[in-house]
Amino acid sequence: MSTRLKINGRAVEVQAESDTPLLWVIRDEIGLTGTKFGCGAKLCGACTVLLDGEPIRSCSTPLSRCADRSVATVEGLSRNNSHPLQKAWIRHDVPQCGYCQSGQLMSAAALLARNKNPSDGEIDEAMKGNVCRCGTYVRVRAAIKTAAADMRGRKA
Repeated sequence: MSTRLKINGRAVEVQAESDTPLLWVIRDEIGLTGTKFGCGAKLCGACTVLLDGEPIRSCSTPLSRCADRSVATVEGLSRNNSHPLQKAWIRHDVPQCGYCQSGQLMSAAALLARNKNPSDGEIDEAMKGNVCRCGTYVRVRAAIKTAAADMRGRKA
């Protein structure tokens, strides 16, 4: 079955069954491997991507739900780590094992798209579905605040 969607701003057409999880289309059909498989049950957030700007778990989202819609993956933030979130992630040494980071970054990107100055509580609420087994939650919060400040500064 042929399905059209937009990935990171680029129109693509993929051949896959309509019930194929978006994660496998992104990784296996399109070749973007930044998005990770974690639990496969929408519990850990490692596979988080944005569908029309909203964070979703790609491991359990069927391709049919994404037809003619826009998907953003971690590769879509920037190719050279120049996105304010990526720069803040590096500045605060957020990644440890790094496995959850693409999902963390996409949830954070969705948060900052709708809230340019999130409180600690708002950050914790937005990020609560993204599990980090290394326990970098304090660093994640600090990096989001740094990125938010950077993004506000660029627009001023």
